[in-house]
Amino acid sequence: MQTVDVTIIGGGPVGLFASFYAGLRGMTVRIIDSLPDLGGQLTALYPEKYVYDMPGFPKILAKDLAVEMATQGLQFGAEAILEDTAMHLHHGDGFYTVETKSGLHLPTRTVIISAGAGAFSPTRIGVDREHEYEGKGIYYGVKSKQHFAGKNLVIVGGGDSAFDWCLGLEPVARSITLVHRRDQFRAHEDSIRKVMASGVQMRLWNVVKELHGDGLLSAITIENTQTKELERLDTDSVIVNVGFKSSLGPIKEWGLNIEKQQIGVNSHFETSLPGVYAVGDVCNFEGKLKLIATGVGEAVMAVCYAKMRLDPEAKLFPGHSSEMDMPVA
Repeated sequence: MQTVDVTIIGGGPVGLFASFYAGLRGMTVRIIDSLPDLGGQLTALYPEKYVYDMPGFPKILAKDLAVEMATQGLQFGAEAILEDTAMHLHHGDGFYTVETKSGLHLPTRTVIISAGAGAFSPTRIGVDREHEYEGKGIYYGVKSKQHFAGKNLVIVGGGDSAFDWCLGLEPVARSITLVHRRDQFRAHEDSIRKVMASGVQMRLWNVVKELHGDGLLSAITIENTQTKELERLDTDSVIVNVGFKSSLGPIKEWGLNIEKQQIGVNSHFETSLPGVYAVGDVCNFEGKLKLIATGVGEAVMAVCYAKMRLDPEAKLFPGHSSEMDMPVA
C-alpha cells in the first residue's frame, strides 16, 4: 500500500475536517473508519436531528452536515477505508504502519486519531428476547422519522435524546408514551416543559419487563418500581434512549497516555508517541470543550504541526484560504 503523509483514525466531522485541511496543505491522506458511512455520530446516532452550532449553518440536519463535511474532506483525493478497524500501530524507521482488522497493513508518516468517544454500542434495556426484536420493533436510534409515521411508539429514557425524539416524532406518530424509571430527568428544561405540555403520555417510575409479539414486537409489559404493578402496553415500536457505551478498543494498546477513555495531548495535539496526534472528543487537555466547532479547530492545529514535522521548511500558519492557490483536487 502507498505510504501517505497522514492517516486519520475516525471519519466523523473532526476527522473529515482534518482530511480537508491536510489536503489543503498538500498532504496525502488516508481515513480509516469502522462504520459503513462517513460522518461518525452524525450519521450513526442522530441523522434526523438538527445541529445549530456549526459556523455557516444556522440550522442543518446532522445527516446533511455529514454529507457536506464528507464532500469537503474528500475533495483532495483522500482515500477512505470503511467498515474496517485500526487494530495495531507498528513503529517503522521514520514511519508507522496501521494494521487493520481485515489484515491490511497501511504505511503512514503521521497519524491523527479522531475517534470521537471510540467505538460505541447502545445500552440495552436488558430483558429477554431483546436481541430477537432488534430492528423488528426495538430501535436504539432514529435514522428516519418516516419509519415511525402513524405508529404507536414507546420511548424509553429520561435524557435529552428521549425528550428530543418525543418532540421530533410527535407530529408523525399516532401516539407516544414515555417510560422512565424516575420522575426526574436529565434533559434540557425547555424540552421537558414542551413534552409535559404535549400529547405525550407519561409512565414514570416504570421499567420495561417483558416484550411480546410473534416475529414483530406488538406489546410490552412495564412494571411500576414503587408498587410493582404490571401494565401491558400495545405498541408498534420501542425506541430505547438510555445511553451508549463507548470504548477506545485496540487503541488502548498503542502505548498512548490514556485516562478515562481519553488520550492526553500536548499543546501541539501530539500524544506520547511522536508524530501521532489526537483531536476531538477522544483527546484531553486542560480547558477541553467537546464540540464539533472546537474539534475542527483542534484538527487544523494538529494538521499544521504534522506538516511541520514532515517538512521542516513549512510554516505553521499557511495563510488564509481565500488568498491561496488551492491544490488541484
